[in-house]
Amino acid sequence: MFPKYDSCKQLLGEEIMIRLSLGLAVTATLALATPILAHAGTLHGFVNKSEINGVVRSYYFSKLYGADNKLNQDAYSLGGILNVRTAPFLGGFGVGVSFFTANALGTHGDTPNDVDTTLMGIAPSINALGQAYIQYALSQRLMLRVGNQIINTPWMGPRDSRMLPQTFQGIYAALTPITGLRLEGMRVFRWKSRTSSDYSKDNLYYPTGYNGDPMYGVKAVLPKTAAQFQGTLAFGANYKAMDINLSAWYYNFYGFANMFYTAAAYTLKTPGGFSPFIAAQYMREWENDSFFQKYHANLFGQTGSVNATLWGTKLGMKFPGGQIFAAYNALSPHAGAFGGGAIVSPYGNYTAMYASFMTDNLLAFGPGHVWRLGAAYTVWHKQIRFISGYSRFDTYYSGKTNGVYLDLAYAPEALKGLSVRDRVAIDNGLASYYGHSYIYNRLMLQYAF
Repeated sequence: MFPKYDSCKQLLGEEIMIRLSLGLAVTATLALATPILAHAGTLHGFVNKSEINGVVRSYYFSKLYGADNKLNQDAYSLGGILNVRTAPFLGGFGVGVSFFTANALGTHGDTPNDVDTTLMGIAPSINALGQAYIQYALSQRLMLRVGNQIINTPWMGPRDSRMLPQTFQGIYAALTPITGLRLEGMRVFRWKSRTSSDYSKDNLYYPTGYNGDPMYGVKAVLPKTAAQFQGTLAFGANYKAMDINLSAWYYNFYGFANMFYTAAAYTLKTPGGFSPFIAAQYMREWENDSFFQKYHANLFGQTGSVNATLWGTKLGMKFPGGQIFAAYNALSPHAGAFGGGAIVSPYGNYTAMYASFMTDNLLAFGPGHVWRLGAAYTVWHKQIRFISGYSRFDTYYSGKTNGVYLDLAYAPEALKGLSVRDRVAIDNGLASYYGHSYIYNRLMLQYAF
């Protein structure tokens, strides 16, 4: 276990040490690399093997509410991500940097209540050093990365469906001891939300503006006086062999929840290309004396220790150009638990659940069950992709609702890297919207280079 912090002096000392260590590591590595790069030929080859890429994004989101006393919301943003990654040096070292930017171009107006703040908040612009790391990689078998970085795991990831992904500050390691097996481990100290310009020691259960962090999309159950979040320790194993895919993860969201998650999937490949598949998942969370209890927080009017149990199944068929599937998830109610048995996901990830889609999921709705039907198909030399789905929820605290999801994307061969995507979700009868329909549209234009 990591020690508890008893004073602001200790917190300040830890922050200084982390920033100083990262700065010294990058400086020392570049200093050691300087003699190697001194020769013109070596420098030329080093520059040629380094990578520069990124994306330019133009997103327009709109939320239309059927209720008369609920303002419609929209937001526009132009921006993107620029990534720079050096070629390997000194036998496997490398440095990566990413610059993030998002700009509203004066479209937010003077009324934040009618702005979809999940796109980029209400600030006129966001400019951030999204990634800044040093890594060491050894022949595809071992990778160690220290610094600000994107991490992608089932319950802790970039959530890259807005202008900017969320990123994490810490240490990450991956090991492939044998073919098909990948082991991962990480210790995260801070994170940067999708609407923040810097790294903070909080999460989505803290209120917007906590310690000056302009994060939005929060489920604010903690007061602004709450102690800082001490980050996450996580370990995972993923195994792929033949047509089987297995994974298992343990997360310790310090002071919030311990989580165990596992999933298994099998695909029966056939000569004709019609391949049935089946998958199952299970998640268990627990925590006594959590922040929620310490600060008397409640969710759905329910207080107590963290106690959540989720399971799900998925059955479908892959065929040339697409797939169809049916999925089911159940989140068990637990009396005397925070949120009545709600999932605790400090970084907001929910897409690991089979029956989630763009707007509806059991992380947001709490205990209950959901089933989903879905289909995806690509045509015209894979230039056009169409995804559709239907979900029905029956929950203890959010009532019953059903939703339709439509997703159309076009990526022309003649303009490589360009894509246009329109995503629409229509929810019906959601209790939090006074039983009216709710339409969420996301028009996304992107150019990857």
